[in-house]
Amino acid sequence: MMKSTYRYEKGRLVPRSCGVVEEFPVRLKINGKPLATLVASPHRLNFLIAGFLRLQGFVDSLDDVLTLGVCADFGYADVRLKTEVPENLAPTLTSGCGTGISFNLDLEKVAPCRDAGSFSADEVFALMRELGERTERYRSHGGIHSAAVGDRDGLLLYAEDIGRHNTLDRIAGEALFKGIDLRGRMLVTSGRVSTEMVAKAARLGVALIASRTSPTDRAIELAEQAGICLLGYVRGQNLNIYSHPERLALPAPQHKIAGVTGVILAGGESSRMGSDKSLLPIYGARFIDHVYRTLDALFEEVIIVTNSPDLYSGIDCRKVPDIYYAQGSLAGIHSGLCHARSDKVFVAACDMPFLNPEVVRSLCERAGHDDVVIPVHGEGAEPLHALYSKACIAPMKEALDLGKKRIISFFPQVTVDEVDTAQWRALDPEGLSLQNINTPEEYYRLRDTLIPTAPRQVFSQEG
Repeated sequence: MMKSTYRYEKGRLVPRSCGVVEEFPVRLKINGKPLATLVASPHRLNFLIAGFLRLQGFVDSLDDVLTLGVCADFGYADVRLKTEVPENLAPTLTSGCGTGISFNLDLEKVAPCRDAGSFSADEVFALMRELGERTERYRSHGGIHSAAVGDRDGLLLYAEDIGRHNTLDRIAGEALFKGIDLRGRMLVTSGRVSTEMVAKAARLGVALIASRTSPTDRAIELAEQAGICLLGYVRGQNLNIYSHPERLALPAPQHKIAGVTGVILAGGESSRMGSDKSLLPIYGARFIDHVYRTLDALFEEVIIVTNSPDLYSGIDCRKVPDIYYAQGSLAGIHSGLCHARSDKVFVAACDMPFLNPEVVRSLCERAGHDDVVIPVHGEGAEPLHALYSKACIAPMKEALDLGKKRIISFFPQVTVDEVDTAQWRALDPEGLSLQNINTPEEYYRLRDTLIPTAPRQVFSQEG
C-alpha cells in the first residue's frame, strides 16, 4: 500500500510516496462461536486460518474441517469443524507482533524429533539466503516478518506477515492444503524465536529452527526438550548454536596455509560505483565480509589495508593504513607486505566476494622461488588476486617514489610465475574467483544472475 508521507532531510521536509505494511484484523468464528481476532497481513488468509487451527490443536488434517469461509472485504472468517471447541478456553497473549494469541502450548502430546538426521551449516546458510531473497515487501517498506521451511534441496514453503507467529501459521496451513509433510525439515525465520514459535514448530515435527536474531531462554529450554536444533544470529557464514548441536554437521577443519598472510585491499575510491564497493550486500552480508571469512579460514593472519578502519570495526583483524597515502592499489599491496608478519601475502580486492579457497590454495602452493604468483585470463593478469613476497617491497617503493601507480610497473624487477587460465579454471569452472564489481550495472547483473528469486515448486507430498 502506497502512502503520501514526508521525509526530514538536511533540515527540511521533502514530500515522498512510500510503501507501508497493511495491518488487517480478522475475526474468527468457530462452529458459530467467536474465538479470536487475528491481526495479520491481508493476503492468503485461508492458509493463516487453517494453520492457526492446526497449531492450536483444533484440527489435525483437512478432514477435520467441514467448511472454511473467509471474507477479506470485512475481515471475517467462519469455520465449521467436525468436533466441538472446548468451552471456556483461556487465551494466552504471546510475544508475537500485533499480540499473538495461543490457546494451547502443551507439548505433552508432541513426540520429540529424534530421527531427522543432520543438516550442514552450508544448507542452513543457503536456506537463509533464499529467505532473504524472497522478502520483497520488507525491502520496499520494512515492517514485515518472513519465514520459510525447506530441506537440503532448498526452499519448500514461504510466508510473510506483520506477525512473526502468523508466518508459521501460514506455512502450517499451506502445508495442510498441499499435503506437505514438514517433519524433519528446517525452519528459517527473520524474527526472534520465543517459546510459542518452538512449540508450533515442534507440532509440525520441524528438526531445526534458524533465526537471523536471538531466541529467548525459555525457547532454548523448549527446543532442547523437543529435540530441535536451535540456531540464532545466522548471518552470512556465522551462527550461534543453542540446542542439539549434533544436528548440525560441521565440515572437517582444513589446515591453514603456513608462511602467508591474507591481505584485503579496501582503500579504493569506488568512483564508478558511486558508493563503497566493500559495503555492497550480497548473500546476506557485505562484500568484504565474504572476502574476510574466506581468507580467515585459509590464513593464520588477515590484514585489511584501509584508511577508514571504523567501517570495518566488526571484523576481527588488524586494519593498517597506506604508507603511501591514497596512491592506489600498488600502495595498498606495499602496505600489506610491510605490515605482514609472514614473508608472503595473498592479496584480494574487497569487491571479490566469490573467492574460491581451492584456487587460493593452489596459488599459494606454487610459492617457490618466484616473487609473484599471478593468475591470467582473457583480459590479462589479475594483480588483485595474487601472491607477493617481501622481495617486492623495494621495487614497489621505487615505483611509487617515481609516481608510478600501475601494479605491474615493478614486475620487470622481480620474478613472476603466471598461472594460465586453464589451470585455475580447472578449480573454478565458472570463473567467479576473479569476478569483481565496478559499476552499479555490474552489481545488479551479477546479483540477479547468481541469486535465485523463486522458491522450488512442490506438487506432491514429501516425507
